[in-house]
Amino acid sequence: MPVTGGIDVRGTVAQGYEEVRDEFAAVLAREPDGLDAQLAVHRRGHRVVDLWGGPEASGDSLFGLYSSAKGAAHLIVAMLVQDGVLDLDRTVAHYWPEFAAGGKGSVTLRQLLAHQAGVVGVDGGLTLAELADDRLLAARLAAQEPYWTPGTAYGYHGFVIGALTGEVVRRVTGRSIQELYEEWVRVPFGLDFHLGLPEALEPRYLPVQPVRRTPDQHEAPAPAPGSVVAVAFNLDADPPTDLVDFANSRAVRALGPASTGGVGSARGLAAMYAAAIGVLDGRPPLLRPDTVAEFARLHTPGVDLVTGERDHFGLGFEAQGRRYPFLGPDAFGHSGAVGAQSFADPGSGIAYAYTRRRFAFGGGGGAPENHRLGASVLRAAAATD
Repeated sequence: MPVTGGIDVRGTVAQGYEEVRDEFAAVLAREPDGLDAQLAVHRRGHRVVDLWGGPEASGDSLFGLYSSAKGAAHLIVAMLVQDGVLDLDRTVAHYWPEFAAGGKGSVTLRQLLAHQAGVVGVDGGLTLAELADDRLLAARLAAQEPYWTPGTAYGYHGFVIGALTGEVVRRVTGRSIQELYEEWVRVPFGLDFHLGLPEALEPRYLPVQPVRRTPDQHEAPAPAPGSVVAVAFNLDADPPTDLVDFANSRAVRALGPASTGGVGSARGLAAMYAAAIGVLDGRPPLLRPDTVAEFARLHTPGVDLVTGERDHFGLGFEAQGRRYPFLGPDAFGHSGAVGAQSFADPGSGIAYAYTRRRFAFGGGGGAPENHRLGASVLRAAAATD
């Protein structure tokens, strides 16, 4: 159990990655009340970082990782596009006729994956039961008029994108994204990242904790009722969605909604991205380089109407090279609301996952410490070439 700077950091790093352990210790040291967190990294199919720390965490602990689910869901979509089962430039209504209602008939699958469809929620909000169940959610969304003219702008479809793309997948394959992820990815690679957490694994789940603010940190003003931001974060619902309660709901964990229901460990997430871009456990990469290039390249220049972030998305995945300058232009992945971050960087062969139990203040998509943690990983990788 290495103690770095008085902080108990557990786990291992490969030779040359000691700086990463020190940076992880510094993250834990900045949380005086203790932070349960994990960091895992693969390099070209080999795990080179496996760290955890905090009062209750182990390397096997499972955290509520919210939109990290979108990475798993859209890995399945990318595989279906790669195999010719789905066509990015077909309309969504070609696969799912009911989606054409409300003026959405011309929306393509490419536009949907790039968060350009304008269907970020529904008028009046959604219930917890609807947010937890992708089939119920898709049925509500099909009739909704878009909140902007599709294709003219983009905004984060945070609670709903997985249900929308998932319904396309269901109409074509007869299977849910969750079922395909389980069969094609999670089980073959033994991944500890779940879209639908079995009851037997519940004892390993550490409930999400709310953010702890210092006296000088102030909560941002609530968005105006009826605004695109309020709709996207389901704040017009009665009651408004509380993100901590959402992940800590057994119904959400059991059903594993493809937008928001990811539960797992850093080990599981990092291995998933390692499998996407390289050989893992003797199995070939899940995605070809041309598929990665198409799904990772920026599809959304300009400002996200929901988050305010610039140059935010590829297809389904966040364009991580735009967020983190130390990554290559074809880096892709997805953050999770609690501050989690995960990505693959094909150029360096890095697959990275950081998980944390408590919401981060000012984290947005991925807690701020991911900038320093990720940069230390890339420096170590370059130094060990």
